[in-house]
Amino acid sequence: MSESNEKSTSRREFLKNTGRLAATSAVVAGIAPRIHAAGSSTVNVALIGCGGRGTGAAANALSVNNGPTKLVAMGDVFEQRLKSSYANLKKEHADKMDVPEDRRFVGFDAYKKAMDCLRPGDVAIFATPPAFRWVHFTYAIKKNLNVFMEKPVTVDGPTSRRMFKLGKQADAKNLKVGVGLMSRHQRSLEQLYKRIRDGEIGDIILQRGYRMHGPLGFFSSLPKPPGISDLMYQIQRFHSFLWASGGNFSDFNIHIIDHQCWMKNAWPVKAHAVGGRHYRQSPEGVTYVDQNFDTYSVEYTFADGSKFFMDGRCILGCHEIYSSAAHGSKGMAIVSKSGDCGMPSSTYKGQNPTDANMIWESKVKPAERSPYQNEWNDLMDAIRNDKPYNETENGVQTSLVTSMGRMAAHTGQEITYDQILNSDHEMAPGLDKLTADSPAPLRSDSKGRYPVPQPGIVKDREYRDFA
Repeated sequence: MSESNEKSTSRREFLKNTGRLAATSAVVAGIAPRIHAAGSSTVNVALIGCGGRGTGAAANALSVNNGPTKLVAMGDVFEQRLKSSYANLKKEHADKMDVPEDRRFVGFDAYKKAMDCLRPGDVAIFATPPAFRWVHFTYAIKKNLNVFMEKPVTVDGPTSRRMFKLGKQADAKNLKVGVGLMSRHQRSLEQLYKRIRDGEIGDIILQRGYRMHGPLGFFSSLPKPPGISDLMYQIQRFHSFLWASGGNFSDFNIHIIDHQCWMKNAWPVKAHAVGGRHYRQSPEGVTYVDQNFDTYSVEYTFADGSKFFMDGRCILGCHEIYSSAAHGSKGMAIVSKSGDCGMPSSTYKGQNPTDANMIWESKVKPAERSPYQNEWNDLMDAIRNDKPYNETENGVQTSLVTSMGRMAAHTGQEITYDQILNSDHEMAPGLDKLTADSPAPLRSDSKGRYPVPQPGIVKDREYRDFA
């Protein structure tokens, strides 16, 4: 399909086609060759992206409850990050690690070298900044590898279209793909979803989500210091740069957006939003140069007219809220009591969540209280028992809807699903050819400042590159 034809894809046509894919995925899985770790009961794992989330994912992979796993290769562009990850994993999982120095790879080709250490049917973990997902996923499919990829999986329209196609290729090869949207594996939310579908709170007419706390991660960045290239600085501080991560809005808020769309059993068709940069200087008076807003408030609209409001804030000293709720025509639900998908979930008569109004509260077995471990147990069960399992489509949909809200805030325009899906603004093209000597996807001015969103001025994309 040509790029021009891709751009003409309507939302109706897209949903029709993906519906057909969902209906036929079981058939495809049944006729495709079975992919498994041949010749051994042990499933080998390679970790690509050795930061905190990648290290956590590897620990979960080595802690599955349904068969032996072994970490055999690691890769990152930062040597110190790889060393730290290896040391931390070694403390708890030394007996499940076989990663000699010649299987610890550093550089922009480390992902290929790490995956080359695996056999067809083994598992590659992708926990680099999400801009690189399509690059790594392409190689994994070529190598017939199962995949676990962290969220988000895309940051713009062009890479979303690419990832949808790659997901279909993975299906055709009967590969199993997990995406780190762990809310879908939180047992309390699974219970709540069934109750909502059974009509316990009536039709959902309003949803609310909040992630409001102080700065964390690489939310803000000062001008690039000496001794590091612009490219490596932007990858190192990926939360600060839209091309690398979708910024703090995408990376921080995607879990709540995902589970609220799940509860609604639908995807929003449009969004409008507000946001702004309020406190953009360090305590020393140096201006931050990242691309993030400090506050975001997005109103998503579903096809039935119902609304979902997502509020995000990264400012010290403000009231903190980190939870989600859904309001129905007969009652309401606390979806996540605290955090991205924190237990317990609960339902209530009316719209006031008091103990007297409570209808139900979730109960989860102690062994299933970690959604991070649940998603790995579920993935490995699918691999070992050859069950249909491909979360790519949902991962891309959630990433795209999240980007739709972010783009609405950054442009000051109402953004539809069609617009974000068919946008021609690929923030970082050519990442499959990137080397350490490549220029950074985002250029700074003479004062080390990067372009920031300008709502109402730049309306067709989230920022304009400096000339």
